[in-house]
Amino acid sequence: MESAAERSVACLSPQSPHTKSNPPETAQGDPLRSRSGTHSGANSGSDSRQHQRASSAISRINICKLPGIFTMASLLFLAFFILRCAATLRIPASESTVDIKAFNVANVTVALPGVLLQPVLPGHNTIRLPLHAFLIEHTASKKRFMFDLGMRNDPLNFPPSVASSFQSGVYSVGPFKEITELLEEGGIPLESIDTIIWSHSHFDHIGNMAKWPNKTNLVIGPGTNRSLFPEFPDSPLQASDFAGHNVTELNFDNTNLTFSGLPAIDYFGDGSFYLLNTPGHLVGHITALARVTPSSFIVLGADTCHHPGQLRPRPKFQAAYPCPANLLAQSRTSVSTDYFWSPDSHAGSFDMLSRAQPLLSIPDLPNSADADPVASRVSLDKIAGFDAEEDFFVVLTHDLSLVNVLSYFPASLSSWRGSQIKDQVLWGFIDEKNPAYRFGP
Repeated sequence: MESAAERSVACLSPQSPHTKSNPPETAQGDPLRSRSGTHSGANSGSDSRQHQRASSAISRINICKLPGIFTMASLLFLAFFILRCAATLRIPASESTVDIKAFNVANVTVALPGVLLQPVLPGHNTIRLPLHAFLIEHTASKKRFMFDLGMRNDPLNFPPSVASSFQSGVYSVGPFKEITELLEEGGIPLESIDTIIWSHSHFDHIGNMAKWPNKTNLVIGPGTNRSLFPEFPDSPLQASDFAGHNVTELNFDNTNLTFSGLPAIDYFGDGSFYLLNTPGHLVGHITALARVTPSSFIVLGADTCHHPGQLRPRPKFQAAYPCPANLLAQSRTSVSTDYFWSPDSHAGSFDMLSRAQPLLSIPDLPNSADADPVASRVSLDKIAGFDAEEDFFVVLTHDLSLVNVLSYFPASLSSWRGSQIKDQVLWGFIDEKNPAYRFGP
């Protein structure tokens, strides 16, 4: 893994036309202002200093406040977790958490899958993409916020650069309820949502901002293009996407936090929720690392890739999560050796165990959906560092293999570790019965 700093720093970009001078504060203070010293420790790679940081973290726990059932054995387990985190991804220890609930807002069919992934096999000339959105609640302050919104349900009212793709059939979608309606039907008033975070500004992530109260804040990634239609005819954004909202643009330049090689901002300053800089798919593309229990995390991977086959398998992943025997046997004939190969494969018999790279790739073509395919691959390689760790569950916005497994709102994803959902999901995409399967004619 890449080295990381343990000092929590969060920062804002300079004032922009869409940014007010006084963003609202959480119970812990402004979640995005520069801060330091939230967690102990300095940027160091030595084992001795890692152990010192772990000891310091343990010493800060007020044992008098712990319930009686919290025994010495529990403290030893906590120490083990802290030391292991320091030795791998070096995420500072914290008891602070968030809760995550997922929505599958809509399912969009794309008629040109080759712009999203390669190779495209015969019989797989389209791809269906779920549009996931996430309701997140900060446990300590009860602040609610959204990470992505899905899309609006009147696509012909997008700017022409997007609407034309629906008119031509490049994109198609059936009737669906927007996230605003799903929230209100579920008893979540829109007024209770403090902030919306866009992973990036593509149409299938920004929802319909005109339906949100003006007091709802908006957070966007660094360098997000805010050019608006009609002044800029090719822009996918319009004035209603920003009008009335306090917009904050993230700046990762001054952060000293790095996890799996990705610069991170500690959003609340307590280690419960981090925003990660993952460039490539689009300028301003960000992802999130959410601590849902003191020892388990969900990585909201946004559009670092569009199919789990672009993420898996990799050598470290294979070692940590061997392919289940039934899928291993099935893949010998279900994965076409005309398109996929590995050292121990033979014509008509694919060997998954010796495959050392993901089955699918991010296209490096002029019409690629990724603005910078090379940067996208680098970001994806770093997200893969979480995927092979047992305490981390990577959830991709468009992962079709999740739709029959994930527990959606009002259920919480925070107990994913105990539900074994990760084990069910990781290799599901190669199962011929899985909707994400696309490896044989």
